[in-house]
Amino acid sequence: MRRPDVLVVGAGGGGAALAARLSEDEDREVLVLEAGPVPRHPSGFPPGLLDARLVPGARPGHAFVRSYAVHLTPERPYSVPRGRILGGSTTVNGGYFIRARREDFDRWAAEADDPFWSYERVLPFLRSLENDLDLGSGPLHGDRGPVRIRRTDLRHPAAEAFRAAAEELGFPEEADKNAQDAPGFGPVPSNAVDGERINTGLAYLLDVLDRPNLTVLGGRTVRAVTVSRGRATGVVVERGGRRSTVEAGEIVLCAGSFASPHLLHLSGIGPAKDLERLGIPVVQGLPSVGAAIGDHPQIVLECTPRRPMDGPSGSWLGGALHLSSSGGEHEGDLEILQSLLPLSALVAGTTTAPGAPLAFLASVQTPRRSGGLRTESADPEVPPRIDYGYLETPDDRRRLREAVRATAALAATDAFGEISSGLLEPGPETLGDDHALDRWIHSRLGTSQHTCGTVPLGSAVDAYGRVHGLSGLRVADTSILPTAPLRGPAATAVLVGELIAHAIRHEPG
Repeated sequence: MRRPDVLVVGAGGGGAALAARLSEDEDREVLVLEAGPVPRHPSGFPPGLLDARLVPGARPGHAFVRSYAVHLTPERPYSVPRGRILGGSTTVNGGYFIRARREDFDRWAAEADDPFWSYERVLPFLRSLENDLDLGSGPLHGDRGPVRIRRTDLRHPAAEAFRAAAEELGFPEEADKNAQDAPGFGPVPSNAVDGERINTGLAYLLDVLDRPNLTVLGGRTVRAVTVSRGRATGVVVERGGRRSTVEAGEIVLCAGSFASPHLLHLSGIGPAKDLERLGIPVVQGLPSVGAAIGDHPQIVLECTPRRPMDGPSGSWLGGALHLSSSGGEHEGDLEILQSLLPLSALVAGTTTAPGAPLAFLASVQTPRRSGGLRTESADPEVPPRIDYGYLETPDDRRRLREAVRATAALAATDAFGEISSGLLEPGPETLGDDHALDRWIHSRLGTSQHTCGTVPLGSAVDAYGRVHGLSGLRVADTSILPTAPLRGPAATAVLVGELIAHAIRHEPG
């Protein structure tokens, strides 16, 4: 194999898009190293893995998921999954593909001190990455991109009841959640088409694996970036217990918001004092690497069905309602997402669970950074300590109470009462008491698994993903987003790959 011009670490949401775009230039040699397996054909993905009615990441111990032990609060341990196969987490997530909001892009542009990230600048990339099967080509959408997008079908009885309940409470319709309209109720744009989850491996890479300048290798775990005289020169790769060094002209980390900062730490790039304490030689002091995390706290609320209903036909997702918390600072910062499968079915990996409760996922998506990721050993096998710092402030707790109470109000409408006899819990007494509701929320607290901000734009990397103080090293995954967006970041993860690829191909310097 020739020495690659660009070595991409990770073939997930950002990495697959980045590698595909870079390899469009025939004179650029691109190598992708993925820790998980790399199927060369859709049939190579195990049965059920691409079934859009299932969420493989929700199944404990799934073969193609790596679980990270985290703390949502100091007293609330949790396990967070990440995909470990071609396509990364886009292979095991829910297929939710909603764009970030204009406010998010403008905030990130300000933090990066560069208009490259403004909404007007990124909109052409959002259009070019998608093939919107519902709306086709237009000022906001594209019909020639690699990622096929279809909005969820709202004809399921539970989705119809949710829509009617939102209307009963006076929430507006939001037919296209990938536009920038006022938040409200609508179908979920999804990279699930005809029941199949179109991960970024399928969308970007499988059709171009025969390019002579593109090599994608699975089963390779990158342990460190090698640096000489201020320039990244290669990576240390482990395969089958044996290590070797692969050199390249440029390294791009696309390993995700946990693995990318951990890899930087292990390479001597991060908070100097912490690294010195671990005996890791400091290559570049960057205190913001791992200093905080952006994500969205989430609560699952369940309702008792009045009658048996068929399982979903194409996707586990129903409708979504976005509404604003009482602070008014961020429009549409609360999300109520509907699952057409009971939680027990999602966890078991089945498409039916007769008589099981219906589920809503209520989350707070207000942009906020807290917690952090701390490397605890120079041994790469020792996982980092990951703290989310949820519920730290009165506003954190208030917003989550509002999300729960809004979900309870929907469940209590006459419209939703057509299919459900109400919430299992919390009951009226708990809902009416802030302190009691806070305790109930903490005991059931989860996360939307939207981790961002561990290698943030501005303080750790520039607008083009280049790591400050070093040459030949970039990061191109959601870790560079300073805060999690007001919508789940799956679509934005792909956009990051597109943007950094464009920067490498076209931007000066």
